[in-house]
Amino acid sequence: MLLNCGQPSPLLRHTDVPPRVIENFILTGYRFPNYSLWDCLLSAFRPTNETGNFWTHFLPVFIFFYYFVEVFGWEGAPDSGEPFFYPLWNYFIGVFCLLMASSMAHLLNSMSLVVREVCFFVDYGTISAYTVGSSLAYYYYIHPQAGIAEAGSSSRVESNREAAALPSSYAIPEYSVFFETYYIPCACVVAIICVLSCCNTRQRWRQHRYIIRTLVFLLPFLISSTPIFYRLLTRSPYSTSSSSFTASTPMACFFYRHCLWLLVSAVFNISKFPERLAPGRFDIWGHSHQWFHCCTFLSILDELHMIKAEIKAILLSPALLLPPTSLSHLPGPTVASTYGVMLLLQTTIVSIIVLFSWRANCIYGSQREQLEKEHSTKHLKCH
Repeated sequence: MLLNCGQPSPLLRHTDVPPRVIENFILTGYRFPNYSLWDCLLSAFRPTNETGNFWTHFLPVFIFFYYFVEVFGWEGAPDSGEPFFYPLWNYFIGVFCLLMASSMAHLLNSMSLVVREVCFFVDYGTISAYTVGSSLAYYYYIHPQAGIAEAGSSSRVESNREAAALPSSYAIPEYSVFFETYYIPCACVVAIICVLSCCNTRQRWRQHRYIIRTLVFLLPFLISSTPIFYRLLTRSPYSTSSSSFTASTPMACFFYRHCLWLLVSAVFNISKFPERLAPGRFDIWGHSHQWFHCCTFLSILDELHMIKAEIKAILLSPALLLPPTSLSHLPGPTVASTYGVMLLLQTTIVSIIVLFSWRANCIYGSQREQLEKEHSTKHLKCH
């Protein structure tokens, strides 16, 4: 039954669950893959090998939201519903969906083998959507020319002076075509490739699945981060004597820390330390996937701080705030260029998830009755 308010099902060893459920070097604490919804919800408060995986991405939702809303209270910030904040809201949507999908996938994946597959397909899809949300924020807040008004496009003399004072060496024409035409489409295409690759590791390439899932997201990181690489390799667009320059200075530090946490999380995900050193000792708390979750969230938090630093720099520089009627070469964010992009991407990702879920049902659906019988037998023995 979907809801079963009886006694929770017992936890099992790795020898008592289907091979599909077994995680490397995790020997105990398994939930049988026929839990009811109620059992799954209760397992968030029971010591299982998924409990830590759930909480290490569920609690960060509230931490992220706390630091996120700070932006709207800054002096000079537009209303939270203004187009200026469209990219930031899309970034929030990406992070929120990633953290919630990951925590729910670890909480609900024991309802059946098919549900388990669907849970992690959704998880991979939200990771890819998050990378595009990050790209939109980078494009509009860290992009080398996004929002920089041309001299004469603003009625304010001071704004024109500041725009004219921008280092001429900052904008390199050779890169403008990529940023203005190909950057966001490339981020979307790469995100779709990542979803396809990760979903495939659950049905093929099983032996090297952890390496593939980790390395496959290196490509979207490289594509999405090109505006940051550009900023780090060129001069700042702000005058060194301006308050915007001071506000923007921490951006590099936050980015390096963001990269460090991503690297550490990749090491944990691939190496399976520390449980590899002592199988069975870290089954419930302290195994690699929990550390992987913690490090990925710390990387997201530093990324948020980096984006906020650039937003503050823009807010302190009126020349970079484009009015709706501006004739600047690069328009500001619109519903179509932000929410529209994310909606189109999400529609594509959902289609991919549906396809792989159908294939998973074809593979594991036939095993459902057998697993239910085995589950009933084991449950009766425990009573």
